[in-house]
Amino acid sequence: MSRNPFIHPYIPNAEPGVKAEMLEAVGASDIEEFYADIPSELRYQGLLDLPPAITSEAGLERHIRELLARNQTCEENLSFLGAGCYRHHVPAVCDEINSRGEFLTAYAGQTYTDHGKFQALFEYASMMGELLNMDVVNVPTYDGYQAAATALRMAARITGRDRALLAGTLAPERLSKFRDYCRPDLELVLLDYDPLSGQMSLASLEAALDDRVAAVYFENPSYLGFLETQVEGIVEISRDHGALVVVNVNPISLGVLAPPADYGADIVCGDLQPLGIHMQFGGGHGGFIATRDDPTFVMEYPSRLYGIAPTQTPGEFGFGDVAFERTSFAHRDHAREFTGTAANLWAITAGVYLALMGPQGMAELGESIMTRAAYAMRRLDALPGVRAPYFRAPHFNEFVVNFDESGKTVQQINRALREHGIFGGKDLSREFPELGQSALYCVTELHSQADIDRLVDTLSVILAPSISSTP
Repeated sequence: MSRNPFIHPYIPNAEPGVKAEMLEAVGASDIEEFYADIPSELRYQGLLDLPPAITSEAGLERHIRELLARNQTCEENLSFLGAGCYRHHVPAVCDEINSRGEFLTAYAGQTYTDHGKFQALFEYASMMGELLNMDVVNVPTYDGYQAAATALRMAARITGRDRALLAGTLAPERLSKFRDYCRPDLELVLLDYDPLSGQMSLASLEAALDDRVAAVYFENPSYLGFLETQVEGIVEISRDHGALVVVNVNPISLGVLAPPADYGADIVCGDLQPLGIHMQFGGGHGGFIATRDDPTFVMEYPSRLYGIAPTQTPGEFGFGDVAFERTSFAHRDHAREFTGTAANLWAITAGVYLALMGPQGMAELGESIMTRAAYAMRRLDALPGVRAPYFRAPHFNEFVVNFDESGKTVQQINRALREHGIFGGKDLSREFPELGQSALYCVTELHSQADIDRLVDTLSVILAPSISSTP
């Protein structure tokens, strides 16, 4: 007896009769006709080396659970990793609100399908505007990388120039995204930085500025954790040459640090992940862009903007798109830039977080993080063979720890820490070889004094043999 063909339970069109009807409707006799334009030498011949299909839902669930069980997460381990994805406390109300059906499943739609989403996004943008001291905030882009790259392209369109100067301490992954997103319209140039403090070299900035430079970009806090203290000088020099200033900021730092708008930034960008969003295995991200309410800037936003307007009913207001004609929804392939995937759900989550925290809560949170980071740096720096922080500058929640004099590599140290249930800082030895055996450590409000002491005590044991054997 011949076996019936397998019909995938999650794909109704896998049923042979349905397939045949679809082929007949488009005038094709076989699926292979759809691929006839692809040269045979570019097509893989044969079957992919894949395991057998799991045909039952119960079997699939069991298989996925077995895969997930291999993960070592920050729940059962003490983590000091950061570098763009951070473990902060997520209030229960954030998950409660963003799991509601009208938000969780509302990827897109107009007012008649919105069920409060538009107002929630407007409230988010309003609170972010207050935090950033800016007038206009977009509906989030896919992530902070895209937001920053879009900010650079906006600056290029506004100025009519084709070059951007970037802080030399930029994360290589971010730089790679910038290059992908900005080519071929924008040339990117890395600036030198001071090896002792990490600060941008003003001499390098002066030398690189000319009438082709659209923007000067830096991060505060920087990727390497230190705070840029020359912000007024950078802004003044940039303005003297007609360049815009684009600053990437960690929004959770703004309870204690001045927003970039206060020291002259033209465009501010960053990632929402610290604001009440779980790490999600690297997926909980959304990028924000903020400017003044200047049409020159507003009309260059490729992403959606939400505003409030009166309705026909006195005292009633509605929420919806502002200047929709800016977007690629209106211009399609003739748009200035593609609107792209929006992270609406994370905007709503961040809005809930900001509403819950309030100005006082954000200030207390920032002070708590800086206090804990300072304690960690002081304890680590007291260890023989360890230098923390590497850069002579103020820091917020991240800092570089150097192990050159310990006699061990960061890879060896992190492997030993994992055996004790600790995730050490991100290894920087390949990204920034000039820093030697250095790692980027992160401390948040979730790290207790006992957690930091545990890290230091464990490192003292790990490093002790190599220290004692050093001549």
